[in-house]
Amino acid sequence: MRTTQSLSITLPIEMAQMVKDKVASGEYASESEVIRDGLRTLLARDAAIEKWLVEEVAPAYDEIKAHPERAVSAEEVRKRLDDRMASLLQKHKV
Repeated sequence: MRTTQSLSITLPIEMAQMVKDKVASGEYASESEVIRDGLRTLLARDAAIEKWLVEEVAPAYDEIKAHPERAVSAEEVRKRLDDRMASLLQKHKV
């Protein structure tokens, strides 16, 4: 029984060239290997996003729904980040 299937795909010229360059550089043995590695990377990224959503985003959402008084506005988050960045830049100023 076959474990692979041949597909015909169409890529933008820039992507097709990138695939060819990866093979030409010796980083990959074939164009198929480049595509397989890209798909594995995509699957890993999707799994990482799903894990983050389940383990961090959903609990944070539930916490805000349960205690809306603890919520911080986007403007306040931006201000805190700006203040923190300014503090770090000042601290490391040469």
